[in-house]
Amino acid sequence: MTISKRRLAHAALAGVSALLLAGCLSSGGSSGGNAKDSTVEIMYGFSNQQSDDFKKSMQDFLSKEGINVKFSPTPDFDKLIRSRVAGNNLPDIAIFPQPGITLDIARSGKLADLTTLSGYADATKDDVPGIIDAATSNGKVYAAPMSISVKSLVWYPKKPFEDAGYKIPKTQAELLALTNQIKSDGHTPWCVGIEAAAATGWAATDWVEDYVLRLGGPETYDKWVKHEIPFNDPVVKKALDEIAKIWFPNGNVLGGRKSINSNAVLTAGNPMFDTPPKCYLHRQASFLAQPGSFPDAVVKNLDQRAGVFQLPPMNAGDPASIMGGGDLAGLFNQKNKDAQKVLEYMIGPDYKGYPTASTGGSGGFISPHKSYDLSLQPNQTMRDISKIAYSADEFRFDGSDSMPGEVGAGSFWREMVAWVGGKSTNDTLDAIEASWPSS
Repeated sequence: MTISKRRLAHAALAGVSALLLAGCLSSGGSSGGNAKDSTVEIMYGFSNQQSDDFKKSMQDFLSKEGINVKFSPTPDFDKLIRSRVAGNNLPDIAIFPQPGITLDIARSGKLADLTTLSGYADATKDDVPGIIDAATSNGKVYAAPMSISVKSLVWYPKKPFEDAGYKIPKTQAELLALTNQIKSDGHTPWCVGIEAAAATGWAATDWVEDYVLRLGGPETYDKWVKHEIPFNDPVVKKALDEIAKIWFPNGNVLGGRKSINSNAVLTAGNPMFDTPPKCYLHRQASFLAQPGSFPDAVVKNLDQRAGVFQLPPMNAGDPASIMGGGDLAGLFNQKNKDAQKVLEYMIGPDYKGYPTASTGGSGGFISPHKSYDLSLQPNQTMRDISKIAYSADEFRFDGSDSMPGEVGAGSFWREMVAWVGGKSTNDTLDAIEASWPSS
């Protein structure tokens, strides 16, 4: 159910009709037939089908434990959670869409350090390496992932790609060689689009983050995100240089450089599935496996129509690092033992998400736990994406989601649009650096 400030990019989970879970679940003030003395309130920023699916994913556990839950979805999570914290009107549990919000709220002193919970160590012992670091400050963990998304992916039209004899690249040099091979065969290699209405540019920031991670490694990436090195550090310039090798040469991108700012994020990859394909490569996150982006006919037959591989490292033998997002669960009311129990379940390996292969739908849920039963995934594509996550040496959250809002959801977006439009790399990065708040 992964969400983020880039909500438009995370299509709602496919699946089943709305259901209020009788007995131990409620979505409002009523407490259900088996109410206990207290009700655990869970607040989150996703709604409609996604919210319904989340309720269903909790049904068996809550029924077994006899715990009453009030589900509090809101389309304006950031604003409302800050207001409720300021007014000391706290939910018991909140599901944060990004680590930046989590750490902002943690400064209030009202979020529990999850490492103090008796079940925390067992709940997170098989998490993908590095995933807990996102909402950690001074050794305290303020939220832990209950689901993740993978962003370091390249999609391709499966049969045309294989029929042409193209091979999955293992390094950046091989990716560039594949790009040139496709072009030399008379085809357009890439589909790229970063248009997203008021959020235009966010998809470009994902590319930058991926390449900073590959060029600098996790430690440098972390320093960049925290502004311990400047935004215009040489490693970031190198990242843009590598992206420019893909985006800007004539014939590399469908519609040319001028089209990148106007091609819509959610549908930019769809020309891969034309006959013949109008492009053969498209870097985008795991949400493409869900309805809402690729054509419905492709999603319904995903394993046969679409292939996916991990954006390769710079060099053979480099660590397999991936970048993504996730839903982070944090605890406000540590005195409520039912709330602790619910939180530990949500972040633990027994939480399976919804829908799964047995309940229908295309899925989209990826557990942060390497022990997750991949047979629960509804198709081989989602199993392959999960394997990419579970084989990673290090997982890093989307860096702009942890940067100050005026940068991560402001100047970074705008300046990437300007860069595509022709602004120099140095001027682009200098402008973002100058926008970083002084305190």
